[in-house]
Amino acid sequence: MRRILPLQWLLSLVFILQMYVAMLVLGIVFLIPALIDRRHAHTACRSFCVWVRLTLRLLCGLQTEVRGPVPSHECLIAAKHQSFLDIILIFGAVPRGKFIMKKELVWAPVLGWYALRIGCVPVDRGKRGAAIVKMKADVASGASMPGQLIIYPQGTRVAPGVKAPYKVGTALLYQQLDQDCVPVAANVGLFWPKRGILRKPGLAVVEFLPVIAPGLENGAFLEKLESDIETESDRLALQAT
Repeated sequence: MRRILPLQWLLSLVFILQMYVAMLVLGIVFLIPALIDRRHAHTACRSFCVWVRLTLRLLCGLQTEVRGPVPSHECLIAAKHQSFLDIILIFGAVPRGKFIMKKELVWAPVLGWYALRIGCVPVDRGKRGAAIVKMKADVASGASMPGQLIIYPQGTRVAPGVKAPYKVGTALLYQQLDQDCVPVAANVGLFWPKRGILRKPGLAVVEFLPVIAPGLENGAFLEKLESDIETESDRLALQAT
C-alpha cells in the first residue's frame, strides 16, 4: 500500500490540474453561446460534470454512481455535502439544477459567472437572519427559471462521520416553495475529502431518497430530513469500507 500511495497522490494531482484546465476551456468555448441562451450554460456545466467523472475513473480509479429516482420536476433538493464531487454528481444527474451557494463563489473565475447564469442563488452566510430574508427573495425572483433548487442543509461541507446541525433555512424554503423535497445521501467524502489532494479509488455514491411531500411543520420536516439523509449516508459509508 505504501508503494501505491505516492503514485495515487501524483495521479490525483494530475487529475486536479487537468480538471481546472477543462473548466477554463469549456468556459471559453461556451461563453458566447451561454450569453445568448442560458441553456448553453447548462450544457457547459453538464459537459464538465461528464468530463470530471470520466477522468476521475481513468486517472484515480474512483468510480461514481447515482442511485435512486432522479427528480425531473420542479422541486427542492436537500443534499449531504462532503466535497466538490457531490456537486458534480447531483448537478450532472438532474435536468436543470441550480444551487444555493455561498456568496464568495460569485468571484471564482469561470465557475462564478456560470453559476449565476444557470440560476444559482448566492447567500452571505455571515449575516444569518438578513441572509435568509435575501435568500428567500432571490429564490422568489428566480422562480421564472424552472428547475431543481439544490441546497445543503448543513450549510457547508461535512466529513463522513462528523455531526453538524441542519439549519432552518432549508425548512423555510420548503415552506416557501410548497414543493416536494428530495433528500440526497452521499459517501463521496471517503474518497474525495474536503481538503487535500489525494483521491482514493473505490465507488463514490450519491443516492436520491424518497420524496418528502409538502405540508410538514418546520420542526417535523427538519427532523425527518436529517434522519433520512444521515441514516442513508451512514449506510453508504459502511458499504464502502
